[in-house]
Amino acid sequence: MNKRSMLRSSSLLALSLACAVALSACATDPTKTGSINRGNKPLEKMTSQELNQMARVYGTKYDRNPKDKAVGLGYANILRTTGRNEQALAVMQQMVIQHPEDNEVLSAYGKALAATGNLRKALTVIERAQRPDRPDWKLFSAHGAILDQLDRSAEARVMYRKALDIVPNEPSILSNLGMSYLLTGDLRASETYLRKAIVHPAADSRVRQNLALVVGLQGRFQEAETIARGELPKAEAEDNIAYLRQMLSQQNAWNLLKETDKQSQQQ
Repeated sequence: MNKRSMLRSSSLLALSLACAVALSACATDPTKTGSINRGNKPLEKMTSQELNQMARVYGTKYDRNPKDKAVGLGYANILRTTGRNEQALAVMQQMVIQHPEDNEVLSAYGKALAATGNLRKALTVIERAQRPDRPDWKLFSAHGAILDQLDRSAEARVMYRKALDIVPNEPSILSNLGMSYLLTGDLRASETYLRKAIVHPAADSRVRQNLALVVGLQGRFQEAETIARGELPKAEAEDNIAYLRQMLSQQNAWNLLKETDKQSQQQ
């Protein structure tokens, strides 16, 4: 398989990654819609046991008061984090019934729809939630991620840039923009935006993982592995390497890139 064919295959995978960054951002940032954490530990750092415990805690709270907005948003968030997207959507459908004009609820509902693959309805909900008089950058970013999944990358980038007008250098937006360029095969532009994102203090490990993927797709295997490891604890670094191997294992891409890197070093 040549590099061009490999890129097309990897771009299909990257499509879901681009959306994941935008739509899961609220799971790790306590300032975002429906965010929850345990002390100072973000959800992405929790073990599966800790995540399941949090789901039980929020499930009990939700059962006691299913109309409570904060509880509903938090419960849907933890459900999405644990991969229970259909259940998260069901919770958000109930939240919308109780809070039909609440933009925060509509935003979370749109994200839940997108997570279950209902992209066109998600787009409608996100557009409805956006207020021209008080635009929300998170909605612009989510809007862009959905458009990318619908193969409307040019329109998606307009949304990302609108988001950046509100919060310049926000790493989650820059990362989404970088992944958007990956979808259309512009690896240089993709790397440029991801490198801008990764130097931001608020950038999380997903930005590092996406940059490693883009560098790896350009055949710079060792550099990609170095980026994936970063200045991280050993366990987290190994998780990043496992992620990179998984992403590049599509149609033997990992072995192809390793061979390409070896040949480039010999030249």
